[in-house]
Parts: sequence; structure tokens; C-alpha cells
Amino acid sequence: MEQLTPRQAERGQKTTLIGIAVSIVLLLVKGIAGWLGNSYALIADAIESGTDVVTSTFVWLGLRVAARQPDEDHPYGHGKAEPLAAIVVSVALVGAAIFIAVESIRNIRVPHEVPAPFTLAVLAGVVIVKEVLFRRIEQVGQETESQAVKADAWHHRSDAITSLTAFVGISIALIGGPGYESADDWAALLASGFIIFNAYRIFRPSFGEIMDEAPAGDWKAELTTIALSVPQVQGIDKYRVRKTGFEYFVDLHVKVPGDLTVRQGHDIAHAVKAAILTAKPSVYDVLIHIEPA
Repeated sequence: MEQLTPRQAERGQKTTLIGIAVSIVLLLVKGIAGWLGNSYALIADAIESGTDVVTSTFVWLGLRVAARQPDEDHPYGHGKAEPLAAIVVSVALVGAAIFIAVESIRNIRVPHEVPAPFTLAVLAGVVIVKEVLFRRIEQVGQETESQAVKADAWHHRSDAITSLTAFVGISIALIGGPGYESADDWAALLASGFIIFNAYRIFRPSFGEIMDEAPAGDWKAELTTIALSVPQVQGIDKYRVRKTGFEYFVDLHVKVPGDLTVRQGHDIAHAVKAAILTAKPSVYDVLIHIEPA
């Protein structure tokens, strides 16, 4: 039975490394521009890019671990490392949001100069780059069904949101003139709320996966249809499905005529298992229990 994890993890790792490289460049650009342009919103944005680098590194490591083959100590594989990496991302996002919020409030209370106009051009470029990066990584996350890669994508989206709110805040400060100097700080404070919201979006499904929460989708109907395609199967009694990393494990109770021999029941179980693995490539293993109808 071929395992899909290594191939999917390799795609996720490559995409994550691209995100890390882009985030490092943007971290330097935004940090320097924020310092020279007197914009705390841009500096806060640079901090967000810094957390992108750290958390994307955790995602990359998590994907490497998740790709390992099952062994004696981990018979179900190492897939749980993948949602764990996503949870690390969500926690880091909350930490970054709190730091940005605290510093924004401090800067709102302390008068400072209006940000330089050139910071708007920097932010516009950042928004475009981060949105493109989000869409690419999100696509890979959807295709590989990786919570960690999806989390990494939404971290880049939160960075784009932070940059967009900073753009609006600095624009207000420049247009409004004296008395509007703190507009970019208010923008950074607003962005921290968006970041916390995105952290929850990342945390919730990842935590559910670690807790073996039933995956989304009408699995019962699909499994019933597949099982009934096998001769002498009369239905399913109960089922359990859980996701581990990139793959799914299925436990299925199949109803068959009660007068079948053990050998016949055994052959039917293998036929149902083979049918499920063929119809649903994301399923790694199936455990069939035969029930007399």
C-alpha cells in the first residue's frame, strides 16, 4: 500500500521554504522603511514578517517529521506532527498580535511625527506580494489537505491584512496632517485583532485533528456506496474515520449474510478494503469488521 505523505510533504516543504525566503526579504524591507519613515505600523508589520519566518520554519520541520514512515514506536506514522506545527503557528500569531497591540497603545499615548509618504509605496508592494504568496500556499494546502500548510498560508494573509491596515492608517495620517499622527498606530491596533481572528481559524481545525475529531464530508454515504459495490455486502453497521497528517484511517463494520464461512467473510473484508483504497486515495488504511446481517 503506497503512502502519499512523502510526496505531499515534499510539496509543502518546498512551498514553505519559498515563503520563508520571501518573509526574510520583506522583514528587512519593512523594518528599515518603518525606521526611516517613522511608522510604527510598518515596524509592527515587520514584526509580523518575523513571526512568519519563525512559524514557517516550524511548519517546515513539522512536515519533515510527518513525512517519516511508520515505525515500531509510531505504527500510525508521524502525521500528528503536521497539525502540531499548525498549532505552533496559531500560538505565535496570538503572541505577535498581543505585542503589536500593546506597542500600538503605547504609541497612541505618546505624540510622534507623521510617517513619511514613501512608506505607502512599500506597503502597497508588500500587500501584493503577500497576497500572491497566500494564494499559492493556500492552493498547495488544499491540494495536500495539510493543516500546517494552510496555517502557513493564512499567516501570510494576516501579514497582508496588517500591511493593508497600515497603508490605510498612514494615508489618513498624511491626508489629515496634524492631529492624525497616531492613525497608523490605530491601524496596527486594528490589525492585531485580525491576526487573532486568523489564529483561531488556524487553531480550531488543527486541534480537532489532534483530538481525532470526525473529518468534514459525508463519509458514511461514500463508504456505504463503496462497500455495497462489493458482492454480498448488505450494508454498514458503524464506521469511524480519523485524519492523521495528510491521510485518513477508516474503521468499518460491514454487514454480510450470517451463513458465510470465515474464509468468505475474510475475502469480502479484503475486497471492501481494496475498493475503499482505490476509490479514496487519501485513505491510508482500512480496518474491516464483519457483522452477520
